[in-house]
Amino acid sequence: MAAILTMMLPGTGMAGDTIKLGVAGAHSGDLASYGLPTVNAAKLVVAELNAKGGVNGKKVELLIEDDVCKPEVATNIATKLVSQGVDVVLGHICSGATKSALPIYKAAGVILISPSATSPELTQSGEYPNFFRTIAPDNMQAKPEVDFALNVLGVKKIAVIHDKGDYGKGVAELAKGFIEKSGKGKVVLFEGVTPGAVDYSAIVQKIKQSQADAVIYGGYHPEAAKIVSMMRKKRMSTAFLSDDGVKDATFIKVAGKDAEGVYATGPKDNSKNPASQAAVAAHKKAYNSDPGAFYESAYSASLAILNAINKAGSTEIAAVTKALQTEKVDTPVGTINFDAKGDAVGVGFAIYQVKNGRFVEVK
Repeated sequence: MAAILTMMLPGTGMAGDTIKLGVAGAHSGDLASYGLPTVNAAKLVVAELNAKGGVNGKKVELLIEDDVCKPEVATNIATKLVSQGVDVVLGHICSGATKSALPIYKAAGVILISPSATSPELTQSGEYPNFFRTIAPDNMQAKPEVDFALNVLGVKKIAVIHDKGDYGKGVAELAKGFIEKSGKGKVVLFEGVTPGAVDYSAIVQKIKQSQADAVIYGGYHPEAAKIVSMMRKKRMSTAFLSDDGVKDATFIKVAGKDAEGVYATGPKDNSKNPASQAAVAAHKKAYNSDPGAFYESAYSASLAILNAINKAGSTEIAAVTKALQTEKVDTPVGTINFDAKGDAVGVGFAIYQVKNGRFVEVK
């Protein structure tokens, strides 16, 4: 990682006094635990880079904006960043917000690289050639999630619940499709819930009446924590599986003892990767705490986009896109480059379970 940062030294090809790196995501509200680690990652990468001379002789300037993971706010943030002359953007965090903001960046010729927006449509539709990500798409987490439920847990009847959002409903629909194609299980309930509701007793009652052996939930931790807690209060031992929107320490904090045994998909464990170890150590030194969700993906995205600008000698979209696709870079999530659609080559998901108050990878 130090070698990568050292390479990003003086060159030519960019206008302006600084390279403006936007950082957009949820920095307040219920989903701040997803967005703030990305801010920390960007600050650490940029601080070390600037101390070594910046990229192509220019210092990197951070423009940090909070979209609260809401699509309507994300469009305003994107417009603001473009008006400020942003060169590239790290974010957005949630798929719905990302989808809303992307057309604005596309029209402005700005590349967006996300550490966490997993909707397959963002890359597979071909509509957003300016979008890249350092996390795998949802089909790569819904499939192992379903396979685990059917083949390891041995369940037959599954209730698939979602939060009606681009991300949560997308994961749920993929899971439903994989269950139906498997020939091994049956979807006994498929229904959405309203995010932010105080009481989820109605959906919990429907899950109970469906006699489901397991629940697969598509969405984020606030709703998942409430649903799980209500299920346990009703003494329902139904297995609960969810996505990387739930694999966060905040879920465990909110759900408490009811979180025990819950399964969730998340990015593969990179703890043996020296670049990951260095990035985590840097966070602990700077913030005296462990990094949160998507930190390693965000650190990797920061390295990847700034390395691409260095290799391209420019912030021009075509040159940076080519560099992202052809130049491999060592990051906390592995040695990566990006395919023609914008997905990082070599990243994937694993299954985790809450054990003794923390998520542990299921081997």
